[in-house]
Amino acid sequence: MKLIKSASAVLAAASIVGVNLAPVAMAWGDNSATGHRDTYKLENCTADLSSCTITPSLGDKITFNSITNNPEIGGDERNFVGARVNTGVNSGKGNNWNADEITVEDGKEYLIRIYAHNNNTKGTDGVAKDVTLHYTLPTTAGTTLSVQGSIDSSNATPSRVYDDVVFKSANGQSFYLDYIEGSALYENNGVGANGGVKLSDDIITSKGAKIGYSALDGNIPGCFQYDSYTTIRVKAHYVNNAYEVQKTVRNVTNGDKTFADTVEAKVGDTVEYQIYFNNTNDETLNNVIVRDVLPNNMELIDGTTKLYNVTYPKGFVFDANTITTTGVNIGNYAHGANAYIRFRAKVVDNSMVCGTNKLVNWGQVGVDKNTIQDNAFVMVKKTEGCDKTTETPNTPVTSTVTELPNTGAGSIAAGVIGVGSIVTAAGYYLASRKSLR
Repeated sequence: MKLIKSASAVLAAASIVGVNLAPVAMAWGDNSATGHRDTYKLENCTADLSSCTITPSLGDKITFNSITNNPEIGGDERNFVGARVNTGVNSGKGNNWNADEITVEDGKEYLIRIYAHNNNTKGTDGVAKDVTLHYTLPTTAGTTLSVQGSIDSSNATPSRVYDDVVFKSANGQSFYLDYIEGSALYENNGVGANGGVKLSDDIITSKGAKIGYSALDGNIPGCFQYDSYTTIRVKAHYVNNAYEVQKTVRNVTNGDKTFADTVEAKVGDTVEYQIYFNNTNDETLNNVIVRDVLPNNMELIDGTTKLYNVTYPKGFVFDANTITTTGVNIGNYAHGANAYIRFRAKVVDNSMVCGTNKLVNWGQVGVDKNTIQDNAFVMVKKTEGCDKTTETPNTPVTSTVTELPNTGAGSIAAGVIGVGSIVTAAGYYLASRKSLR
């Protein structure tokens, strides 16, 4: 069973490529048999690095980020993922990147960088193929979070190299990182010159985003003039223990009666999401805003958003379908008071791949400037129109949201229902958080 979310509990959730229950120190590595690729050194370089000797000689071998004394990145290329506060100013090589760990502040925006360098010295005669970048962002809240960056190439040895940077809390308070949609920027001397070129948000999924020199075609020639810098932006949000939030789901089409963290479904099925809120603060929380962020391949069913609390034990139906846009205001809650918000969505095939698709859905509860969120998963296996060679049953493709915006009370017009009243814990209690009928 999943823990209810608060600052005192780990916000267990799925990462982009799997379940991440706790931050894991990954550091640099690769997918070679040993996990420790061959390394090289620069010798006899000109000041502009236009001419260098690499020892031992690479010959025709193509490899990424394996030079241990590269002045472009401050030394060891294996340490190629870094982060810094986004000041809005690009100082080029003067940027102060934290390549190992960085301390975060609430509400600040950070840049996370991947440096990619095909170490082969033969230029266009040593082209790396199908070069793709990935960022693995945690959807876990905690006091220490690791972000991994990886570089894949079909003809490189090894074919994948990776590194990470660790974000740490300044005061021991839990936080999470929101990816800012559309923020991936690729810079090089070719297609990404003069301010860079945008990359797809696929860069934070298992699909990844292709890069290239003269076009985003996956082709990167060897040597320094073809290296590149790619950045994404994230925002740090601290959470507190003022209230609890839990997100669950059930498959209505299958007749499920119990809500769970994860359900299986097929295209065309109707699922019902539930967001549980409980005020654990000693004081009354006013204008509680509930918002949900649907993933791709899920469509809200109009008129299904319902609130259950002491005032509405049989449910209150919202006229407006704003649960997935501006959110809904569910009123004021005294200490110990709680509520459930439910709505239904249909599984559709807008962008599913053959094989298993993980549809990640986020529920958010905001009070003032604070937001606490939790997620639930719907697993959909697509087989229609597929064959065995195109299915990916062992590597679920995650369909998720990108930026999770703050849903504090200030972001929505006050007063959908009961703004003048206070819900208390007395008189009526919704006893079962998982199986409310």
